[in-house]
Amino acid sequence: MSHDVLYRKYRPQKFSEVSGQESIISILAGEIKSGNFAHAYLFSGSRGTGKTSVARILAKELGCSSKDLYEIDAASNTGVDDVRVLREGVRSLPFESPLKVYLIDEVHMLSKAAFNALLKTLEEPPAHVVFILATTELHKVPDTVISRCELYAFKRPTIETLTETVTKIVKKEGTKIDQEAAALVAFLGDGSFRDTLGVLQKVLAAGGEPVITLELVEAVTGATSLSLVQEFIKDLLAADADQALKILAQLVEANLDLKTFNKRVLAELRSAMLVKYAPGLGPDIKAAAGADRFGFYETIAAHREAGKLSAILKELLEAHDLIGSTYLAALPLELAVINITEKLKTNFK
Repeated sequence: MSHDVLYRKYRPQKFSEVSGQESIISILAGEIKSGNFAHAYLFSGSRGTGKTSVARILAKELGCSSKDLYEIDAASNTGVDDVRVLREGVRSLPFESPLKVYLIDEVHMLSKAAFNALLKTLEEPPAHVVFILATTELHKVPDTVISRCELYAFKRPTIETLTETVTKIVKKEGTKIDQEAAALVAFLGDGSFRDTLGVLQKVLAAGGEPVITLELVEAVTGATSLSLVQEFIKDLLAADADQALKILAQLVEANLDLKTFNKRVLAELRSAMLVKYAPGLGPDIKAAAGADRFGFYETIAAHREAGKLSAILKELLEAHDLIGSTYLAALPLELAVINITEKLKTNFK
């Protein structure tokens, strides 16, 4: 089964089905209703935030049929000759629609010469053509191109939005999922609808249970149990390097993903830090995490070493990108544990 089966199956088909980009949808819908739409759009945002889905819906709302929608992957059509073919194509009228729409994905991959050729068309696009450019790396798109487009920045969906999406799709698939299990699937999706549904697909394929539990998600994905994550955090704050390093050794022995483990550690520590320093966020954090996890955050926030949470987070963040890139995968985290526990003993001097 392809990694993207669920994502394709549940890809939104109309604006009302798009989650997490409400302000963008509101503006686009208003432009179409008034007839005052742009002839060049630029959608920027990280992978899996819905740029292509919204582009296709926008084309449909503009009255463009599938015959008059041209999707171009700039990653494999980077040259000036490819853009010249496009420039010649825009001159011809649509087959059966009031407009032709050109959707150029990963537009930042175009060569400099190709961008210059595209710019000439963007400066004076034919009245029957709308361009929708999409990119995950806006900083690589020339300012001259950006200035010719109506720019929309797609934000990463929140854990809450992704959790809600997971719950809805599981229900449509004819089964049930615990709230904590849905939240872990969302967390592992790392701010991407596509990746979240990829994780969910693996879990559903391994299912067979009437309810998808947190334990099942952890078993299928190789994610460390929350209890072990919390135990590790307590060991760090107790400056107990021996116990913290033993946990890392357990993870290596079980061949569990250290990067995912550290992401969960970072997320739990961040929530505890926010509970300590931004009590006004408490109700939102409690609603998202549940009473038991919130109780853990309160315990950590009240710990005698809680004033060092930001320094501990910084150490773990610096180690994060190195995990898996060194000869010994666990070494960056092991060094972080030793640094943190030694510094706690000397008040982080």
